[in-house]
Amino acid sequence: MTVKTIAVMGAGTMGSGIAALCLMSGYSVNVYDPFEPSLEKAKERCLKRTDEATVSSRLKLSSDIEATAKDADYVIEAVPEKMELKRELFSKLDAVTKPHTILATNTSELSVTAIAGVTKRTDKVIGMHWFNPPERMSLIEIVRAVQTSDETLKVTEEISKQCGKTTVVVKDSQGFVTTRALSSLLIEAMRMLEEGVASPRDIDTAIKLGLNHPMGPLELADYVGLDTMLFISDSMTEAMGERFRAPQTLRKLVEAGRLGRKTGQGFYSYEQKD
Repeated sequence: MTVKTIAVMGAGTMGSGIAALCLMSGYSVNVYDPFEPSLEKAKERCLKRTDEATVSSRLKLSSDIEATAKDADYVIEAVPEKMELKRELFSKLDAVTKPHTILATNTSELSVTAIAGVTKRTDKVIGMHWFNPPERMSLIEIVRAVQTSDETLKVTEEISKQCGKTTVVVKDSQGFVTTRALSSLLIEAMRMLEEGVASPRDIDTAIKLGLNHPMGPLELADYVGLDTMLFISDSMTEAMGERFRAPQTLRKLVEAGRLGRKTGQGFYSYEQKD
C-alpha cells in the first residue's frame, strides 16, 4: 500500500507537530480541528518547518471530519486523551474513510484494542505514539492491538521511517513501555519530594546529571502538564495497582490550578510572557 495523503485529527501541540513533520517528509497532509485558531497555529508551525509553496500545495485545513479524512490513505488521531472522545472519533472516521485507509491513534496509554472495537476495520487500527515535540524526538512507539494486521504494522513502520524515526513495536498493554516507565519515575520523584529527601531542584539535577536524562522528572511533569500526569496516574492505578497511585502533592497542585508551564506554576514558577 502506498500512502500519499495523511490526515491528522487534532491541531494541538502534538497534532500540529505531527502534521508539520509529515509535510516535511513529503506527504500531503489534511488537518482537522473544530477550532479555527488551532488550525491557524498548525499552519504557522508548518510554515516554520517548510515554505509557502509546500503549504499551499500540500496542506489542507478543515473543521469538518469528513472533508479532512475522506481522501486520506492514513489517519493519525491526536485528540485529548479521553477514551470516549477517541472512540467517538474512530466511529466517525470508520464511516467516512476509504476501505483501505489505516486509522492510527496517538494515545500514550489507552487501550488501542478498545478504540479499534468501535470500527468495522479492526485489522487496520494501530497505535502510533509520537513524542513531544514530534519534529525533534526520534522515537515512535508502535502499539499492535489484538486485531492489527501485518500489513497495517508494515505501513506504519514505513511512514515512521519516512519521517526519520526509530520505531519499537509493543503489545497493547496499559501505558505501553514509555508511559509506564516514565510514570514510575515521575511518581517516585514526587514521593521523594513529599518525604523531604531533597528539594525539587536537587531531585531534578540528580536525575539529569547522575542518570543522563535531558530533563529532571519534576520539570518534565510541569512540561507535560500536572493534570495530564494525574489522569495518567489514575488510569494506570485502575489498571495496574497501587504502585502508580498519585502522590498527594500532585493531586493538591492540580486542585489548586497549578498545572505546570501552561499555567505558570507547578513544581516550579514560570514567568508569564505577554
